[in-house]
Amino acid sequence: MKITPRNINGRYFFLIIVAVLYAVTSIIDVSIAKRALEASLALCLQVLPILLLGFTLIFLSNIFLDTKKIVKYVGKDVGIKGWAASIIGGIMSSGPIYIWYPLLSNLREKGMKNSFIVAFLYSRAIKVPLLPLMIYYFGLSFTLVLTLYIIVFSVINGVIVDKFLNKV
Repeated sequence: MKITPRNINGRYFFLIIVAVLYAVTSIIDVSIAKRALEASLALCLQVLPILLLGFTLIFLSNIFLDTKKIVKYVGKDVGIKGWAASIIGGIMSSGPIYIWYPLLSNLREKGMKNSFIVAFLYSRAIKVPLLPLMIYYFGLSFTLVLTLYIIVFSVINGVIVDKFLNKV
């Protein structure tokens, strides 16, 4: 099979472009290429524990979460229970968002609706440990209104994304 840009997978194409950029940079100035490579490796080492945690969560979810239970709460036609589970899950989730991407992708493969993924990710903006601080600086009414808006718009955005993806 002849390799052409058309049959190269996107991630390999990106890898090739990055390798070419490193090669060109090292021809121009080796010290810049070395610093860039060291920074990239440092970033990989920094992200590696988070990725391992994400893959561990996926592994554990595959062992302990039954597909039927997942679909029961966040699958097709579950209604308000799915919205509630997604929003509460998003509010209670912590840590960097990229930890959640592999797990949400796995749940999506098991039947989680796109709208619930959107609601989960959108409602992550509500941070329970920071609510008292927000109340202190902005007041109770502001905090309640903003929190309610985030919850309502997580549902609205979920519906919009779901409608958009079903048309594509």
